[in-house]
Amino acid sequence: METKLTFKYDREADILHIDKCAPYAEQESEELGDDVVARLNPSTGEIENLEVMFFSTRLLRGDLFQLPVTANLRLAT
Repeated sequence: METKLTFKYDREADILHIDKCAPYAEQESEELGDDVVARLNPSTGEIENLEVMFFSTRLLRGDLFQLPVTANLRLAT
């Protein structure tokens, strides 16, 4: 099954949400630094959601920031 990422921007809170699934209460949270919060699967420790704080400020500053994301690519056969 393919996993799709959903990107939502909360203008009022200035947070970019990047989600593999809907957030849920059992997820653990971890500050990754640079005002990025990861929501982790409690069983596997896999990152399921990311919250990028002060997103519009980052865009205006033009600073580069990196997210700890890896992708598994499969070629269609």
